[in-house]
Amino acid sequence: MKKPAARFNLRKLPSRAPHELHKQETKRETARIRQDLVELQDRLYAENRQSVLIILQGMDASGKDGLIRTVFSGLNPQGVRVHSFKEPTTEELAHDFLWRVHMHAPRHGMIQVFNRSHYEDVLITRVLKLITTEEARRRFAAINAFEKLLQQAGTTVLKFYLHVSEDEQRERLQERISDPAKQWKYEAGDQDKARQWPLYRKMYEDVFRHCSPDSCPWHLVPADQNWYKAYVVAKTLRDALKELNPQYPASKLARPRE
Repeated sequence: MKKPAARFNLRKLPSRAPHELHKQETKRETARIRQDLVELQDRLYAENRQSVLIILQGMDASGKDGLIRTVFSGLNPQGVRVHSFKEPTTEELAHDFLWRVHMHAPRHGMIQVFNRSHYEDVLITRVLKLITTEEARRRFAAINAFEKLLQQAGTTVLKFYLHVSEDEQRERLQERISDPAKQWKYEAGDQDKARQWPLYRKMYEDVFRHCSPDSCPWHLVPADQNWYKAYVVAKTLRDALKELNPQYPASKLARPRE
């Protein structure tokens, strides 16, 4: 996992776990981290003063859905929300591009997961040439201001790019055709998007250059191996919650009598 530099090439970043890591031991460590998350999330929810927004981005078949199931299963569903951003509706297109996003920002005490996000409005819109480079630059500035606003309101923003290799993506997309249990995920445009991998990579690199301030950096997660991807995201979330250090409110029973 690396913080983006001013210039880099996604092709040069690893999409697999470090060689020295042992798969089974890492999976056991992830299970221990998830136990930590149960308590930390409970404290966050009870305290009701802070919140966490998790942004998941990645190419098709990078494993966002599976990651959500692995990391967040077992947490209190009252304190976790997941929202997937699809193609904008007519109503949403009649407003600024962040209008539909802001209404899903987490309230105090909550962990909100965005499965895709406002970054689609500077990614696919550019690939399809729906906006100009100048408009993209304006949107980068708006996104940075939006995320700063959330932070000032007590929301910790964690942004993850799930970095899957072209070969692994190709194999996973093929499974959507051949595996009956995964055919429901197949969409007609999947192969076209895969062929546009170099263009998407360029757009993502531009996002990392313009929307990764020190206060809200992107975490670039090797995603070819699901066990390692889950470990990195779970550990990053656990560490962030520990830093927030949410506390249970004082019991009303402990208040002195007047």
